[in-house]
Amino acid sequence: MENPVPVTSPETIVDSCQRLGLERIQRHLFLCCDQTKPKCCSKEDSLATWDYLKKRLPELGLDCTQVSKDGNVFRTKANCLRVCQQGPILLVYPDGVWYRNVTPTVMEKILQEHILQNRPVEEYSFFTHPLSPL
Repeated sequence: MENPVPVTSPETIVDSCQRLGLERIQRHLFLCCDQTKPKCCSKEDSLATWDYLKKRLPELGLDCTQVSKDGNVFRTKANCLRVCQQGPILLVYPDGVWYRNVTPTVMEKILQEHILQNRPVEEYSFFTHPLSPL
């Protein structure tokens, strides 16, 4: 068995979870971007959407590091969500809504309608399968 990677930071994993606000997550957004081998869209287009999402969540008071009455959103950059067409692809959990062609303009529409008003954006959604407790 290999030795685990040594911890180089005095911050514990529990400290990291608290700093990230993981206990406040209500929705988790996975965006297909920064792909190793871009298939569904250009790497530049996906990163433009990622940068927009990173900027807008705190502006809307939705970032998990903030306490929000509108809910807290955690974001994760996914190398590939395996749909590989009409990207960038966005997946919203626990709702299980999959979106296509998520440009910064489409991301704003999703944030305003789906995230803030709980109304999925049918125009860009292509599949829905909500998570349910086991």
